[in-house]
Amino acid sequence: MANAWVIAAESHVAKLIELGKSVGGTVTVVTVGDVKVAGADKVLNIALAEGIPAEAAAPAVAQAITAQAGDVVLAASRPVEKVLAGAVAAKLNAPVLTSPIEIGEGTAKVSRYGGISAETVSYSGPAVFIAEGGADAAGEEASEAVEFTGFDAKVTAVAESSTAQANLGDARKIVSVGRGFKAEEDLQLARDLASAIGAELGCSRPVAEGSGWLGRDRYVGVSGQTVSPDLYLAVGISGQIQHTAGMDSSKVVVAINSDKDAPIFAKADYGIVGDLYEVLPALTEAVR
Repeated sequence: MANAWVIAAESHVAKLIELGKSVGGTVTVVTVGDVKVAGADKVLNIALAEGIPAEAAAPAVAQAITAQAGDVVLAASRPVEKVLAGAVAAKLNAPVLTSPIEIGEGTAKVSRYGGISAETVSYSGPAVFIAEGGADAAGEEASEAVEFTGFDAKVTAVAESSTAQANLGDARKIVSVGRGFKAEEDLQLARDLASAIGAELGCSRPVAEGSGWLGRDRYVGVSGQTVSPDLYLAVGISGQIQHTAGMDSSKVVVAINSDKDAPIFAKADYGIVGDLYEVLPALTEAVR
């Protein structure tokens, strides 16, 4: 029976632990720094001295994960975990696969091109998978200390971001904005609605990479985030496949667009043809 290993530089790994359990064997989480998780069979912790970045612990993580043939290593699709996963893959001589849908014994089905298609792959040794981390799995589960062996690196300066990092992969409701908005300040209309219904704010690629109105962590699409919320509101989004491939798994889709022929309506369970500048305030008032 295959076992699973989870790399965690932060505690938002609930989906990874759940995916690891589906493999059938034990789930061992290797945490780096002051990270506490619950829900696994075993937790190994690599403590970091003050000022040491988590990436510097890559050799210790690679040494702690003793995956055998058929085992899987899971890491969240975040910059730090990707670095650590790369070190593990190099040590194990293992393939790195992204966006797993199902993992079996020596085989896996993975999403390709943002969900447009799926591919079944097989492997004989251990394999490393990069996937959405999911919700917070923090807890007081006892952990076993692992000695730090790593690179001589130290953080000398920190630039704080003025915006909070989004976790769209775990969001149950998302209000997503597109090029139908005329100015950056107009996004407040979407923020008001998102606040009223308890949703995260997402966007199409031009809003994040074209105008830069929102961070790339909020971009839903082929080269962005893949989401599966209970409710997805697409506001002012035309609905090209580059975007819809990232939200195809949403349970209920509501589209708001002034163009009755916009492709997004073909993906929607409910559609509103109208001016978003009139529709959004009315919806926000209705749900408050």
